[in-house]
Amino acid sequence: MVDSQSVKTANHGGIRGYDAGKRVLGRKRHLLVDTLGLVLLAVVHPANIQDRDGAKLLLSLLTKRFGWLKIIWADGGYAGKLIDWVAQIKRHRKIKLCIVKRSYSVEGFEPLPKRWIVERTFAWLSKHRRLAKDYETKTDSSVAMIHIAMTRLMINRIKNKKTF
Repeated sequence: MVDSQSVKTANHGGIRGYDAGKRVLGRKRHLLVDTLGLVLLAVVHPANIQDRDGAKLLLSLLTKRFGWLKIIWADGGYAGKLIDWVAQIKRHRKIKLCIVKRSYSVEGFEPLPKRWIVERTFAWLSKHRRLAKDYETKTDSSVAMIHIAMTRLMINRIKNKKTF
C-alpha cells in the first residue's frame, strides 16, 4: 500500500511547501508498506508536491528492491498517468498499481479494503513525539526517524511476543 501524510514543520530551516488540500505548511511523508503495515520505503518531500509526483519519487526506488512485489494498492488520488508509469518501471517482475476507490453509495466513514493498513501505520508513527511534527532540517533525517520509529515498534512487538 502507498499513501502520503502531510505534516507541519517546526520553525527550523529546511525545505517545506504548502499543501493547499490539507492547509498545511510543511512536508509530506510518502510510505510504501507491506500487508502487515511495516514500512518498506519512505520518502519525505515538500508538501506542495502532488501525491502522484511524490509517489514517483517513492516508487522509482523499486527498480532494484523488493523483487517479490507484484501489486501496490493506492487511493483515488494516485489514479491517472501514474498507473501507466508504474507499469513502465524496469524490473524483472512488473508491478501493478491498483486503485481502491470509495463507494459513493455509502455515507460517512467506510474502511476500504487494504487501504486502512497504511493509515494504521501512520497512526503508529504519530504516537512517536518526534514524528508528531517534522522537526528535522533535512529530509533524509526525517526518513531516518521514520525507520527508527518502525524499528522500535518491531523490537517492542518481538519483546512482548505480540503478533501484528
